[in-house]
Amino acid sequence: MAIDLLNHKLDRAFDHIDASGNGVVEREDLLGLGARILVGFGESPTSVTGASLVDGFDGIWATLSQALERDGDSGLARPDFRRGMTAAFVRGDLYDPVFRPATVAVAELCDADGDGKIGPAEFRTMLCAFGVAYDDVDEAFDRLDRTGRGSLTVDELVLAAADYYRSEDPNAAGNWLYGPL
Repeated sequence: MAIDLLNHKLDRAFDHIDASGNGVVEREDLLGLGARILVGFGESPTSVTGASLVDGFDGIWATLSQALERDGDSGLARPDFRRGMTAAFVRGDLYDPVFRPATVAVAELCDADGDGKIGPAEFRTMLCAFGVAYDDVDEAFDRLDRTGRGSLTVDELVLAAADYYRSEDPNAAGNWLYGPL
């Protein structure tokens, strides 16, 4: 069951990146996701936060390509994406040095005013960039806001991403990062 859960979550991540729906993820698709996030928050890719996001997503792509022994220009079909993500980030030891900084960059972008809190509106902006159905956003936020205070911290969002991509626990709160599975 754990492998099925992880594959399902990775398939959803693949679909978030493959905005064209052509069944292949390329570097431009991942950077396109980053661009959608930046546009949603009105952030320039050349600002400190924007550059961190772009660099983080570029690092994820380079690591995926390396894990699959491909050049950075090759597209990845769904099975390759699963295999690369699992090798590098799920089971491999590259989550913290490569993937986590990208999630921190996204979470910090969501915290536009720098108060350490991400409210429902900022969370919605982020999930809309990922292509999450509008109706699923509120429930996802409520499931992640386990204290019921009406906001998430940057750290909580970063931990939710780690749960989503790495946890085999079907009850992990982070499984709700992008709405119901």
